[in-house]
Amino acid sequence: MSARVGSGAQPPGWLTHLAAQAGTVPAEWISQLLPPEGGGQRSSAVLMLFGPGEGGRGDTRLVLTQRASTMRTHASQVSFPGGGREDGDADLVATALREAQEEIDLDPASVDVLGTLPTLHLSVSDYDVLPVLGWWRRPGPVHARDPAEVERVIVVPVSALVDPANRFRVRHPRGFIGPGFDADGSLVWGFTGLLLDRVLRLAGVDRPWDHELVRDLPA
Repeated sequence: MSARVGSGAQPPGWLTHLAAQAGTVPAEWISQLLPPEGGGQRSSAVLMLFGPGEGGRGDTRLVLTQRASTMRTHASQVSFPGGGREDGDADLVATALREAQEEIDLDPASVDVLGTLPTLHLSVSDYDVLPVLGWWRRPGPVHARDPAEVERVIVVPVSALVDPANRFRVRHPRGFIGPGFDADGSLVWGFTGLLLDRVLRLAGVDRPWDHELVRDLPA
């Protein structure tokens, strides 16, 4: 799906290119974590929110959150704002925007939805996850509304994410190895790291980096 971009800061060309590709890319190209037949236990969505740099100029930035260390699942992990669908949500796009509002006080009216990527599956929680691409047309202040759920909000320049100095692969104790990023001193890995790696590649903004550099997941 896609939406018309309203007045305000306009997205960079690579992001509109990404939005155009998002509806046609096969899910298998992003991940082998595909929804099982009949779907997962619950539907959910995450908001991949990109916005302009300071003063509406400069480097495009991405909004991430760091989950609370007391959470039962994915504690302390860096993730995109998002969560499970509720009965009052019109669709999963509405879910992503509502969750972002609840988690970081994002004004949904400040966001243009550019499109969605294929639905993926998180086996650890049995969730089907729809990634929603958003452009933060009118950036405003955001913060962690509930410290028991989100410890902090991370707004990181895309140029920092694609910097080879901040790229590596992460090895889980169970043997899984996947893309990793250093985002303002925080480790991005797992589902979020995988999705971010594919999105930056699909947008054509990724840079060559050392895929042989593997770091063990910190305790």
